[in-house]
Amino acid sequence: MTSPGGREQLIALSSLSLGQKAMLVAFSFDTEHGERIQKAGLNPGEKLEVMRLDPIEIKIRGYYISLQKHEADHIKVKLLKPSR
Repeated sequence: MTSPGGREQLIALSSLSLGQKAMLVAFSFDTEHGERIQKAGLNPGEKLEVMRLDPIEIKIRGYYISLQKHEADHIKVKLLKPSR
């Protein structure tokens, strides 16, 4: 998934499939949700894996965090290549 300029495309966390791994790049929330997300340990540069889809559950730094879809819609990630 690259853009014409060669940069990788950012996608919403909510669009990932079960088991996909990604790096958190950015998020855009109102202050209430953004503060909760940061307190939960989601910061740009963190690697995560989707463990469940409803609700969306991710594994990040060994912890499991559940998010509502509307929250995950505002979190932008970059897909990581699968390890072989």
